[in-house]
Amino acid sequence: MIILGLIAGAVARLVVPGRDQMSIPATILLGVVGSFIGGLLGYVLFGHDLSEGALQPSGIIGSIIGAIVALLIWRAVHTRGHSRAHVRH
Repeated sequence: MIILGLIAGAVARLVVPGRDQMSIPATILLGVVGSFIGGLLGYVLFGHDLSEGALQPSGIIGSIIGAIVALLIWRAVHTRGHSRAHVRH
């Protein structure tokens, strides 16, 4: 799960333009969260579950897509927090 998280997080960071100040553990966490998001989306959209196998090409692709979604959400929340902090001062 850690290796898949690292791969999914790294690919998400490469695909989404812009720079992120993330360490390797943060990238792994991004990929693991993305894996859960991708798994949830796969289950909701296609009805697949873990009994059909978690490590499949579609699962890896889902993990990457989920990591991209998680990264975009993180950036939106992180950017909004910084813009509010600058307005208050």
